[in-house]
Amino acid sequence: MIKLKISILTLFPEMFSNVFEHSIIKRAKEMGKVEIEIINFRDYSLDSHQKVDDTPFGGGQGMVLSCQPIFDCVEHLRTEKSKVILLTPDGTPYQQKQAYQLSQEEHLIIICGHYEGFDERIRSLVDLEISIGDYILSGGEYASMVLVDSIARLLPGVIKEESHINESFHNHLLDYPTYTKPRVFRGMEVPSVLLSGDHQKIEEYRKKESIKKTKEKRPDLWKEVGEKNEIQD
Repeated sequence: MIKLKISILTLFPEMFSNVFEHSIIKRAKEMGKVEIEIINFRDYSLDSHQKVDDTPFGGGQGMVLSCQPIFDCVEHLRTEKSKVILLTPDGTPYQQKQAYQLSQEEHLIIICGHYEGFDERIRSLVDLEISIGDYILSGGEYASMVLVDSIARLLPGVIKEESHINESFHNHLLDYPTYTKPRVFRGMEVPSVLLSGDHQKIEEYRKKESIKKTKEKRPDLWKEVGEKNEIQD
């Protein structure tokens, strides 16, 4: 039984050629944990030329995605178990906690915007608006790939649970530094505590380094999470 179905609505399905045929997403698909379908919503256009956009009322640059093709496509796919996501720069900033929440769903419908924008009324279709950062992409296709990767890897059994439990942002902190062989490389040594075999000291070291890295590299994150929860270093 498929754990999660993801339907991606796009005007450029060729952009997804082989994207989900590698690494962890491929494993998730082979395990039957996720099914990913790419849908060209141009196929739902009632226009004789399959037109999906038009000029904006009030004037302005660019073309705006029209309601009809997207409405018809979503309404054809949607069930009571579906959650519809619109990828847009003015959506909620995407975070790891959302990835966990979305991995619990049964069906995600992801709408990839393009061109100058979309008719405002399309928002009435969606359950969630997401932004992956404060920058502009040509369309939502790349953002949808980010979402799928971040979600699929959290599905039960796809990777070991302890692997993503110890990753950055799981506990709202950045991940601690890691090392592998050799012990010394070009004069740079692995911290001796990691070679001690004392698991308690190793955990204490990793927590301290995680907090230190968060403070240095993401003071915004530390201010929001660390200070609020009184995490001590």
